[in-house]
Formats: sequence, C-alpha cells, structure tokens
Amino acid sequence: MTTTHFGFESVDEAEKARKVRGVFDSVAPKYDLMNDLMSMGLHRAWKAYTLMVANLKPGDRALDIAGGTGDLALAFSKKVGASGQVVHTDINEAMLSTGRNRLLDAGVSLPTLVCDAEKLPFADNYFDLVSVAFGLRNMTHKDIALAEMNRVLKPGGKLLVLEFSKVAAPLEKVYDWYSFKVLPRLGKLVAGDDASYRYLAESIRMHPSQQELKALMHKGGFGHVDYHNLTGGVAALHVGIKC
Repeated sequence: MTTTHFGFESVDEAEKARKVRGVFDSVAPKYDLMNDLMSMGLHRAWKAYTLMVANLKPGDRALDIAGGTGDLALAFSKKVGASGQVVHTDINEAMLSTGRNRLLDAGVSLPTLVCDAEKLPFADNYFDLVSVAFGLRNMTHKDIALAEMNRVLKPGGKLLVLEFSKVAAPLEKVYDWYSFKVLPRLGKLVAGDDASYRYLAESIRMHPSQQELKALMHKGGFGHVDYHNLTGGVAALHVGIKC
C-alpha cells in the first residue's frame, strides 16, 4: 500500500481523493461565504492580483483548474472576450456545479467539466494560461499535476499557482492559533462542519514551502519560476513560464 497525507493523517493514496471529495462536497454550499470570513476578505485581493499577473488578452485561451465556484474563471472570461476561451474545471462535482450556476447567474456560459489535474483531457500546447487557486495542496501527486499543466500550455505560456503558503516567522504563533482554534469553530458555526476546516489548516502545513514549490515547478518543466508572497506569506502566487 502506498500512503500519502490527508492533513496530518497518513492514508492510502487511493483513499485521499475520496476524502478530499468528501471535504468539498460538505463545504461547497458555504464555500464563498467561508472564504470571505476566514480570510477576512483578503482572498478577493489575492485573486485580483492573480488576475493582474495573468495579463490575459482578447483571444487568449485559459484553463482554470480546481476552479470551484468560478470566480477566477468569470474574471478571465471578461479579459479574453468572445474570441477567447476559458475552460472551468474541478475534480469535485459539487464545487463545479456551484460554480457553473454562479457563472450562469452572471450571464456567462463556459465549458465546464469534471477532470483530474493529473490526467488533463486537453491537447498539448493548447492554452496561453493555466491557473490553479487553492487546489494544488489537495492533489496527491503534485509533480504529475504540474507536468500535465506544463504539457497543455503553449511554449511561453504561463502557469499561476495561488495557494496558502508558509507565513513569515513573526506571524507563526498568531496564525497557528487562528488556524487550529478559530477556523474549525467558524466552520462549525457557519457551515456546520469543523472537521473539513481542521483538514484545511492541516493541509496548509503539509504543503510545500515557497522555495520547495518553486523547485517542484522547475522539475515539472517550467524554465522560469518566481513567486510573490501575499499578506506575509499567508498565501503566495507562483508564476511559471513554459520553455
């Protein structure tokens, strides 16, 4: 049996996808509200910065992996216009359904499909941009997923990975207190689910640091990789350019 981590728990690799799916099935209905509450609205600023760095132009093709409730896909669609394409994907059907409904409510219809980032159903060298926001840490084989993202990008194409990361040392104690004491209680109160938000805090601690993820992206085939710490490293935006 090959094991991997699910938060601080060691589980069979085959079990991790099921457990992650259970987390997001549970949180999907309150996902956007909880994002606002637990980040105190900062996730909106982080995503606005991601959109700026994406620098999409009319006619570009963009793939949003782990696109969830569709906020980045919606923003991308406004940049690429009618001549471009944005594909909205997620491995979790409940999250994707919530996102698709939100997009339709905004008057936007995008190609939306359930797919695994480790086995992307797209042609080589197809997209100008691939993004994954707050999804990479839930993937079992991050190296395989990053190589797949590289494969579907055009040469010179850009990968954006927005993810919770390692905070600056002065913030660690306060951040740990908030993550393990406040966040699960908030999840219980608002979403009726403390366990999923305890997993969230644990999964952040198990995710590669900024430098480790940078090295992993290089191994995945990205020639130039840089990262930008956001809010003292609470989140980081990694930018990879395909050779």
